[in-house]
Formats: sequence, structure tokens, C-alpha cells
Amino acid sequence: MHVVIISGAARPQSKSNTAKIIDAFCVGLSNGENTSEIWYLSDRKQWESAKTAFAENENILFALPLYVENVPGIILEFLADLSAKDQTGTRISFLLQGGFPEVSQGRCCEEFLQMLPKKFGCEYSGTFIKGDMFGLSLMGKKLGVKLLQPFIQIRRLFGECSYFSQEIITTFSIPEYLSEKQIRMANGPLKHIQRLIMRYIAKRLGCKASLDVRPFHEVHYTSYTEGRYDPNS
Repeated sequence: MHVVIISGAARPQSKSNTAKIIDAFCVGLSNGENTSEIWYLSDRKQWESAKTAFAENENILFALPLYVENVPGIILEFLADLSAKDQTGTRISFLLQGGFPEVSQGRCCEEFLQMLPKKFGCEYSGTFIKGDMFGLSLMGKKLGVKLLQPFIQIRRLFGECSYFSQEIITTFSIPEYLSEKQIRMANGPLKHIQRLIMRYIAKRLGCKASLDVRPFHEVHYTSYTEGRYDPNS
């Protein structure tokens, strides 16, 4: 089986969590039976080649980050120039990753993705949603390897059937919602630990101000809504 993987991340490949996930997904892919080629839409020089690969192959996987509850605009721009296929048989799958831990955050996007293959004369072959990926590039190599491990495992299962089976989705797309216990822990004992982690992440991103800073103060907001806001005050 040959799989065409198209990354829909807007970030450059070197800074993209989606690119790291694709690399993990492809571990062990070239085993004599399965091969792949990868195209990154963040590099517009690759667009024509990606369109050709889409037209000439029957197993297509779009890998993308969840962006404002749906797909990044760069994906829509790319799809707008694609032509529907005349021959049936092409299967399109989607690998959707996001920063929120709950898989339910990606369900709106999943609904949209389910409609896309039919518009191009293709079959829909499932969407694998994986959350809690925000810290992939920020929390160090050891944690990064742990976060990427599921993608190595699902690749083996995907290679056997060339689509995201219910077994893959049920086993690895978890949790759908955080449990009441997890929510209580997050709002209680883990709250201070989470703040330490967020401070570390903010520092890595170059933030020099406190996490509690409020640049648009409540008093200014009230003045703004009442038509009395002075931007120089």
C-alpha cells in the first residue's frame, strides 16, 4: 500500500507538532509492503506536487491541527483548487490533533471532514482524533516521545486495513470527556502544578510578563462598553 500524506498545518515543518506526529506515524511504514510520501502545505512550493499526488493515488491521509474548532484556512485554500476524481476507489482519511485533552473538542471538525471526500469523488475512511498535544514541542524530548507513542501504534493498525478502523478510534481517541474526578483534580490538587507548567511553557515561548497580567483592564473594558474609553488613559 502506498499512502499520500498531506500536512494541513500552517506552521513551518520544523516548528509543527503535526509534522512530528506524521514522523511518528510513519515509523516502520517502509517495511517492503507499505510506502508513503509526505507533502507540507506550509511550503507553497509543494502544492502542485501535492495536487498531482492526490490525483494519481488512491490512499490519501490529511494530517491537520484543530484550529478554532475546525480546519486551518490553508487546507480550505488547497482544497479549493482540487478537482473531483472521475474514477472511484480513492479513500481519504484524516488525522486530527489538538491541544485540548477531550476528543469531543474535535467533533465539530470531524462532522465537516466527513463531508469532504464525497465532494471529490472519494470514499471517507475515518477520522482519528487525538487531543492533549499542546505540549509536544514544549515539554522536552522525553515527554514528546511518550506523547507520540500512540501514533506509532495506530500506524501499524492503519497499515493493515488502510483506514482508521473503529478499533483504532475506540482504543486511542480518548478521553471523549474528562471525568468528574479528573475535573475535580484539575480544579483542586493539580491546579498549582498546572500553573507551574503553564509558566514554564510561557517562558519557553518568550513571555516575560506574569500570567495574571491584564493588559485590557476591567475598568477600561467598562469604559469601552459605555463609550467612554480613552486609549491614552
